[in-house]
Amino acid sequence: MVQQPGAPANEWRLSENGRTLAAQLAPELRPYTPTRIITSEEAKAAETGQLIAAELGLPWHTAPGLQEHDRRGVPFFATREAFETAVAHFFAHPNQLVFGNETAAQALGRMEMAVAAQRAAYPHDTLILVTHGTVLTLYCCHRNPQLDPLTFWRSLTLPWWGIIRDQKPVFGNQ
Repeated sequence: MVQQPGAPANEWRLSENGRTLAAQLAPELRPYTPTRIITSEEAKAAETGQLIAAELGLPWHTAPGLQEHDRRGVPFFATREAFETAVAHFFAHPNQLVFGNETAAQALGRMEMAVAAQRAAYPHDTLILVTHGTVLTLYCCHRNPQLDPLTFWRSLTLPWWGIIRDQKPVFGNQ
């Protein structure tokens, strides 16, 4: 992705390298025999999903609720360290409004409802969900309480993938 300090993160687009990485991800996903790609409505996720869908010859669409933690109005963090500190506080205090416009608990609830809606709409499909690091971390760690959210979040590579197959999540790149 191309970080654009003057634009909200939900408007950022993929960089040329990001587009290349998205296309290269498709062969890693093929063995899971995905049948549909569903993405966040944010531009970078939709573009990632569209590129993977083109490589795999699959249908794709955007869906509400898969977007990143709502950070509208939050200024661009001057350093990676400042951003990581805010994210650590976000994970450590899930019921407090730490930064942005929703708590971690609210973001997790939204993400769970969005995933459940897609699973219900396509119960026999193997879904590729293209979403974002913070909400993905909340979702994965809620289902795997032994995982530390900050450690998990820091381990994510771009792009990172997760698939729902036979109604069960499969997470990769670990």
